[in-house]
Amino acid sequence: MKTQKIYDIIGIGIGPFNLGMAALAAPLDDLSAVFFDQAPIFNWHPGMMLSDATLQVPFMADLVTLADPTSPYSFLNFMKQTDRLYKFYIREDFYILRKEYNAYCKWVIGQLPSCQFSQKVLSTDYDEVQEFYKLIVEDQNSFEKQTFYTRKLVLGTGTIPKMPEFAEPGKHPNVIHTSDYLHRKQELLKQGSISIIGSGQSAAEIFSDLLPETENGLELKWYTRPDRFFPMEYSKLTLELTSPEYVDHFYNLPDEKRKQVLSKQNSLFKGINYDLINQIFDKLYELSVDGEEPNVKLSPNCQLNGITTTADGRSTLHFYHTEVEKEFVQQTDFVVLATGYKYKEPSFLKGINHRITRNEDNLYDVGRNYSIDTGGDQIFVQNAELHSHGFVTPDLGMGAYRNSAIINTVLGREAYKVEKKIAFQSFGLAAIGEIEDPLKEILEAENSTV
Repeated sequence: MKTQKIYDIIGIGIGPFNLGMAALAAPLDDLSAVFFDQAPIFNWHPGMMLSDATLQVPFMADLVTLADPTSPYSFLNFMKQTDRLYKFYIREDFYILRKEYNAYCKWVIGQLPSCQFSQKVLSTDYDEVQEFYKLIVEDQNSFEKQTFYTRKLVLGTGTIPKMPEFAEPGKHPNVIHTSDYLHRKQELLKQGSISIIGSGQSAAEIFSDLLPETENGLELKWYTRPDRFFPMEYSKLTLELTSPEYVDHFYNLPDEKRKQVLSKQNSLFKGINYDLINQIFDKLYELSVDGEEPNVKLSPNCQLNGITTTADGRSTLHFYHTEVEKEFVQQTDFVVLATGYKYKEPSFLKGINHRITRNEDNLYDVGRNYSIDTGGDQIFVQNAELHSHGFVTPDLGMGAYRNSAIINTVLGREAYKVEKKIAFQSFGLAAIGEIEDPLKEILEAENSTV
């Protein structure tokens, strides 16, 4: 009987984070890994692959550089091997084009046989005796099923578009999520009016992309619930909040405190690129030079509470103004929802659900090493730990750090050096160096005599 191979790691989902894991695992002789994705090819947010859109992080936040600057899978090596390094050097811009990042990821995949597409994981089980996980994987072309075994799992299935219940797919034909923007753009350009809902980068990119069309008669509206169209905060000391020290600090806060902290950090990861905000204003200024107001409306403080479709196919938007505290309605031909993404727990985990730890909110109880299993060293997550590790969770720059931590845990050694202190700031009392207050005993004594 043929002996079935037992992998050290099977990664499920091949987005940038698990692709980074595959790239860092490749040169390690004592680590066997394979990665599956049900999609036929890698394509990173194709519905938002605007020709001039850039990443919001510098190029060093590629798949590997922050873990191993010498890796052959770095972005700079991609530029060298594709004869574009000097052009990139002359360009003098740390922020690479999104379509260029997509091409880079595809280039890395082309060198990694461990990354297998059109492979759908149907189920997972755990063998208590042999102490390994069993996966049933179906080829999406031939529909043949195979069984794979592994000691560890890394879940990188990614996020899905988040839409309010009143606008879920199929309810309104002329309401889409930003993830479908380019797929429907030609249809959008035939409309008389378009309304964009949202306050983040995707909303701003689509607004900017459609803005020139207002000169051709398009009525363009942009509504956002916050009190302003705010930029993403990107100062250098603020960026230290992406450090391992801050993740340690945030992780060790009580659950309720973490929720409070996250609720105040929208400008750190949900805002708009500063240059793009200025670019939009400059275009609006340009359109107003002739004395005519642009065919545009920008409205903050507007909370969308519902959408209804009229008999002629138009959409009625039901808003609540958060400062005036009144309801109002607006009509539009087409709606683009820039409402972000959310994590969806994959159905194939059902067979091993008893091995997964959860908190009071039924979210993964994620360990500091990104594990979610009862033993703390077998099932790991990528981009599913916002509630436990903080706002930096979806940041591409976190990928190499998180993958280093996971690989080191799996191997039981430091295969990749992980920086433990990079910030000038101190975030917790232990780091500050708490000193006993000399007045404390005096004040306590005085209070006890009152």
